[in-house]
Amino acid sequence: MIRFYNAKIMTMAEGCAVQDGELWTDGEIIRYIGDTPAELPVFAREIDVRGNLLMPSFKNAHTHSAMTFLRSFAEDVPLQTWLFEKVFPYEDRLTAEDVYAFDRLANLEYIASGTTAFFDMYFYPDSTVQAAIECGLRGILCGSINGTEKDVERLNDQFQKFRNIHPRIGYRLGFHAEYTSDESLHRGVAALARAERQPVYMHISETEREHHECVERHGASPAQYFESLGMWEYGGGGFHGVWLDEADRAVFQRNGLWMISCPASNAKLASGIAPLKEALSEGVNLALGTDGAASNNALDMFREMYLGTVLQKLRHMDAAAIPAASMLRAATVGSARAMGLHDCDILAEGKQADLIEIDLQAPNMQPAHHIPESLVLNGGRGNVLLTMCAGKILYENGEYCIGITPEAVIADTKSRIDRLTR
Repeated sequence: MIRFYNAKIMTMAEGCAVQDGELWTDGEIIRYIGDTPAELPVFAREIDVRGNLLMPSFKNAHTHSAMTFLRSFAEDVPLQTWLFEKVFPYEDRLTAEDVYAFDRLANLEYIASGTTAFFDMYFYPDSTVQAAIECGLRGILCGSINGTEKDVERLNDQFQKFRNIHPRIGYRLGFHAEYTSDESLHRGVAALARAERQPVYMHISETEREHHECVERHGASPAQYFESLGMWEYGGGGFHGVWLDEADRAVFQRNGLWMISCPASNAKLASGIAPLKEALSEGVNLALGTDGAASNNALDMFREMYLGTVLQKLRHMDAAAIPAASMLRAATVGSARAMGLHDCDILAEGKQADLIEIDLQAPNMQPAHHIPESLVLNGGRGNVLLTMCAGKILYENGEYCIGITPEAVIADTKSRIDRLTR
């Protein structure tokens, strides 16, 4: 067992209250949270947290991890141009070995910034699975098919292959977007979801153009169109949702769907500011993701929380538009549940030991008047002192504990990036 003591603990079981005490892990499980008892068992290791904060780790609910290879490559263009002229042509050159290398680069970034799980939509899922397992992370794969009905068989093949392949790996049914596939695919995915009793995820209403062109094709917005097909009988969600209107958000609310927002990507590509205040007030489930490193350009949940909060203030010209604590919950509890990770959403006895230690003594975190607000508005990835996933410490005091070094990963990716982008 590992003992964390002299800690402040934010379990996030109910709100963002902070308590003093200690936390013990036993293998992959949280065994105890509470005051120091009179008698202590023998521990394999005891860690003095020195008044710092233990909290649930971040879960990145939308990303394309291997797109690290296009970071800072395709800049200053809108989404449609960015995708069809700057991204898709270079992605066509990728190999499975490339994706494995670029995933490992992303995984280092996740670990150091306190993220222990990611919801990934990309090519060569075997490579993503291998990299996640080796690095000690949870990887939930999301189907990324596009095209026509014939591609649904490939989605089902991947679902059956990866759904139970490893305790830290999962698979969710999904496809890229309405505008990169046709109605036969949409109906095929809906039928598969009903047959398997599974949720479905996709990019949705990311740009105004995408939203309105769907209305022209189908006589309905993406959300209303997918609902009419019976797509979400067993739940799911949509990535971005920048242009979800009131009727679309009602679709999300009544189907229990997750609106998975990516504020940094939407701002960088000038897609817009998602209606997060409205969604929360209407009872829509909210989660956060980073999107890929090519479009945001950092896999950093601190930045998503900050932008998710302050951009709502700007959108509504209201400094109280959305509480910072709502973004903190979206980045942890909400994102975990959006991915189906109900066993590591909060800190509680019997839950998986997925947690991080935050340095509250750092200058940028002082004075700690309100810890949840400090995390969102002035916290940063440099405040992460320790990252634990499934009871294993992956990162501690600036050092990776996963058997690979940043230098080796970067050396492996450099020649690949040169080949792909020259």
